[in-house]
Amino acid sequence: MNIRNLPFDHPDAVKLNDEVQAEYHERYGDGGDATHLAPSDFQPPRGLYLIAYDDSDRPVATGGWRSQDQNDEGYSDGDAELKRMFVVREMRGVGLARRILAALEDDARAAGRTRMVLETGTEQPEAIALYLSSGYEPCPKFGYYRDYQSSLCYAKPL
Repeated sequence: MNIRNLPFDHPDAVKLNDEVQAEYHERYGDGGDATHLAPSDFQPPRGLYLIAYDDSDRPVATGGWRSQDQNDEGYSDGDAELKRMFVVREMRGVGLARRILAALEDDARAAGRTRMVLETGTEQPEAIALYLSSGYEPCPKFGYYRDYQSSLCYAKPL
């Protein structure tokens, strides 16, 4: 696997984002994640976006983090918000998400962020298992979906 730091609007990022949005729609029936994301959200040193490529140079997984500070959506100063963690179906179960997650945590820590936070949903048991096994714990809800019953929020000190 080759993991590269690329812009959120790179063609491979757009392709995988379309795939994850389709999966969100399949799981939740709501058209996908409506959280506003901008390419500038993931520009170092206030964020990072990674794409993993297989041995055939095919993009197969993504993940990013963006800086957040205290605001009316429930974030706290020093937060790094995990976004668009995704692995294509045929590559699941080989540790890609765990590798991307570790790289994002290391980068956010190096950028001075003090806590990684994420929002997932009740229809994503694989994601929940990954985060719990990686040291994340439930936390007060934040972000766009904080008022949704299906929303689950987790945090981990960096």
